[in-house]
Amino acid sequence: MLMLFSMFMYLMGILVFCLKRKHLLLMLLSLEFIILSLYFMMFMSLSYYNNEFYFSMIFMTMSVCEGALGLSLLVSLIRTHGNDYFQSFNILW
Repeated sequence: MLMLFSMFMYLMGILVFCLKRKHLLLMLLSLEFIILSLYFMMFMSLSYYNNEFYFSMIFMTMSVCEGALGLSLLVSLIRTHGNDYFQSFNILW
């Protein structure tokens, strides 16, 4: 039952990521939601192996680093362009 809930969370995160592709902050939030659902699935599956939570701590560390990198990129884009819409700046130039 909890695995089904976690898969539903993952699919809803993917759906929000696809629908809000013009707004960088909402894309970052949906990516964090996807990471949270993946962590929940991994935690549930690793709980069957009696204290094999070392890999989950490494995964959580990498996801925190990914979140910090995304927020620093967001702050940099807001400082240079004024907002976080993909329409207002051209990434290729």
